[in-house]
Amino acid sequence: MSHDPATIRVLAVDDHPLLREGIAGLIADESDMTLVAQAANGREAIEQFRSHRPDVTLMDLQMPEMSGLEATSAICAEFPDARIVVLTTYTADVQVAHAIKAGASGYLLKNSIRTELLTTIRAVHAGRKAISREIALASAGDVLSPSETRILRSIADGLSNKEIGLKLSLTEEAVKGQVKSILAKLDARDRTHAAVIAIRSGIIEP
Repeated sequence: MSHDPATIRVLAVDDHPLLREGIAGLIADESDMTLVAQAANGREAIEQFRSHRPDVTLMDLQMPEMSGLEATSAICAEFPDARIVVLTTYTADVQVAHAIKAGASGYLLKNSIRTELLTTIRAVHAGRKAISREIALASAGDVLSPSETRILRSIADGLSNKEIGLKLSLTEEAVKGQVKSILAKLDARDRTHAAVIAIRSGIIEP
């Protein structure tokens, strides 16, 4: 099936027809993108993806029969180059973190579809990740291991690596390794910055 390579081919997956219609309406006005298919649940999403191989897929997370998270995992396992933007209703949706781990390229809050849908589709199509800081932070608590969260709490209490090791029965080297992992996951410059991010995003209590 030949198509204009300059046109971004989009698959919209949501169990609410009205939302799909809204997305279709926004895309219809754009000269550089076209809606090639729609699906109402995860199972249909996988079938439509296989049939149409869209450039960008918009995937609702909460759907009957098969969730968007399961569909995202299945599609990304079969097509590692798939570019999927998950749609969610609220920022602190832990499923978003799992979807991004499964291979999703980004997410979009449903209440900002009108304002951000087109820029998000173009960004993801261009190979960029569309993950805002809010959701990255909201889902960071889900990404940190229980042990890392305990270490982060001790950092916020002002303890040194050595003191944390004594408190948690870990070697200083083990603590250092976990601190390194925490900084990478939270995209933090240093220990203090990590503690500030964790408190601000509710991962640990102040």
